[in-house]
Amino acid sequence: MMNFGKKLDRRRFSGLALGLAGLMAGAGAARAADDPENLLYLQLKDGVVVIRLRPDLAPKHVAQIKALTRKGFYDGIVFHRVIDGFMAQTGDPTGTGMGGSDLPNIPAEFSQEPFKRGTLGMARSSSPNSANSQFFICFAPAPFLNGQYTVWGEVISGMEFVDKIKRGEPPQNPDKIVSLKVAADAK
Repeated sequence: MMNFGKKLDRRRFSGLALGLAGLMAGAGAARAADDPENLLYLQLKDGVVVIRLRPDLAPKHVAQIKALTRKGFYDGIVFHRVIDGFMAQTGDPTGTGMGGSDLPNIPAEFSQEPFKRGTLGMARSSSPNSANSQFFICFAPAPFLNGQYTVWGEVISGMEFVDKIKRGEPPQNPDKIVSLKVAADAK
């Protein structure tokens, strides 16, 4: 009987230790997810959209987006292609959908992460390795993009402001990015 009690206590202790380890791991994951170096503040005309970057899925894309953001590249750029029920696309300094930055194109970093409402993906030409500065935000799930475009971020708040972006290809009087900032740099 005494021996049984010790085994039971060990099981309880093991379960408690595993539970605490899980809580600590979860807290660490939450801190990593909310790291200001991996959050963007997208100021639109109607409010601020908070974007969580996904360097775990697309480290090269995240690095390029952050480099361009820190240069102020996206400030004032229009949403040149906005399709109701699908996505809003931006990131072209010419506003035509044909332009990009002076940085090199980025090799594809496709993943199994699904395109759902609030997912940010990189726009590209028919070449998988042609992403540069243009990106889109999904209004709704877009499973036909899965595994064919790079997922690099997700909206974690402010999707209601994305929903208010003027529609069109191109929209008349298109909405603009007021500013895009890395949270670590925002004052």
